Amino acid sequence: MIVRSFKEIEGTDRHVKSASGTWESKRIVLAKEKVGFSLHETILYAGTETDMWYANHIEAVVCTKGDAELTDRETGKTYHITPGTMYLLDGHERHTLKVKEDFHCICVFNPPVTGREDHDENGVYPLLTEEV
Repeated sequence: MIVRSFKEIEGTDRHVKSASGTWESKRIVLAKEKVGFSLHETILYAGTETDMWYANHIEAVVCTKGDAELTDRETGKTYHITPGTMYLLDGHERHTLKVKEDFHCICVFNPPVTGREDHDENGVYPLLTEEV
């Protein structure tokens, strides 16, 4: 059994801040836990716009606080995301999150991330694996 809090991982290597400066993520469950998914609390900052494309992962996101506009860049369809709203990127959709108010969310990734990932120039997380 693993028990840990987001508070206790602040400032550790599990607390990742993007090179772009648009988000930070506390990665409470990682690939090294070997449970088949990773779990994160992420904050995207108000006034930012982040292009993402999880070509190597499936991601589910639940908004817990804030306000953002999610655009599916493949269809052009836009969604208003507020607390209690979930979106699932089950088709590796290229998407943009335009944040109106600091956007707090809980994210689940499959396959799990290692904790070292950041978006590349295409918005993709590389598919990293843990040393066995």
